Parts: sequence; C-alpha cells; structure tokens
Amino acid sequence: QVQFVESGGGLVQPGGSLRLSCAASGIIFSRYAMGWYRQAPGKQRELVARITTGGSANYADSVKGRFTISRDSAKNTVVLQMNSLKPKDTAVYYCNGDVLGNPLSTTWGQGTQVTVPS
Repeated sequence: QVQFVESGGGLVQPGGSLRLSCAASGIIFSRYAMGWYRQAPGKQRELVARITTGGSANYADSVKGRFTISRDSAKNTVVLQMNSLKPKDTAVYYCNGDVLGNPLSTTWGQGTQVTVPS
C-alpha cells in the first residue's frame, strides 16, 4: 500500500523558513522521481518541486531560488527546504512520486499546512 506522510508545516512570518519532510512507503523509492505539490484554497494542486532518482531538481518558477528539494533514498524521505516564504506560498503541501510531472499515485497523504500571513 502506497503511503506518504508529510510533516513540518506551520505558521511562519513572511521571509521566514520551514523544512518539510515526507516519508514514503509502499513503493521502491529509489526507482521514482519524487515531487512536492501544493494546493491553495480554491486552486488546483500544482507541482512546485521535483527531484529525479539521480538527484537533479526542477522547480516551478514561483519558488525557484527559494525552495530546495532533496531526497534520502536510504530513509525513503524527501525534504523541501523553503526559505524567504511569501503569503502566496500559503497552501497544503503534499508529496508523491512523480512521473513526468504527474503524480505517481492517486493516494495522497494528509498533507501539511503552511501558512504565511500577509
């Protein structure tokens, strides 16, 4: 059974930082690219960062230069370091496997809420 458990969200002032973590199970982690997605109220879920099995990372333009994705295949975890946070980053953040920009699994975790007040 595929499972993703996200943690690390919270309330942070503009300009602050948060470190999100995701533990994956039920997949052969080392075989898949991984992605962090987010969904803001009233908006569709979007991919914000992606990391390949080899460690190459890609970012949405809106977070480029501020967010850093990393992975630890020994621990089946993927981390999103978020710096210089802005109110527009407010959303629920999820991780999932990633297949060419699309989520690997239809099963999503509970996500972790990030709130940056304006």
